[in-house]
Amino acid sequence: MQLTRAADYAVRVMIHMAGLPPGTRASRSELAEAVECPEQFLSKVLQSLTRGGLVVSHRGNTGGFELPGGHREATLLEVVEAIEGRIRLNVCLASEHSCTRQGWCPAHDVWAEAQESLAAVLQKATIGELAERATARKPAGLVKQPVLN
Repeated sequence: MQLTRAADYAVRVMIHMAGLPPGTRASRSELAEAVECPEQFLSKVLQSLTRGGLVVSHRGNTGGFELPGGHREATLLEVVEAIEGRIRLNVCLASEHSCTRQGWCPAHDVWAEAQESLAAVLQKATIGELAERATARKPAGLVKQPVLN
């Protein structure tokens, strides 16, 4: 099991944006460079994050992408699910009737527990906290000053 590249880039871009001063708008190209993602691919990721209400897109000369104030508290689970949809480790966890073996399958309870544990871990981690960790861990030469619009 592995997250898609889109989910990985979404987490990267959200952490990067949370590390910028509030109200900062960053262009798609600035974000792509900062998170080491092809710009065209990041465009699709940013669309999903915008649709999910996690990022605001502004058009025009002073346009760009912005992380709304309260979204620094967005969880890793919210970011991943904005890209991937609800986390499901196995098809049998999609609904009560998605698998005929649910009632007696010995693995079902294990899958359910693993899914609950994964969701709980991702729910505890906020983008703001991860941005603080990134700032503390990043070598001095790699810290770029944001372009303020």
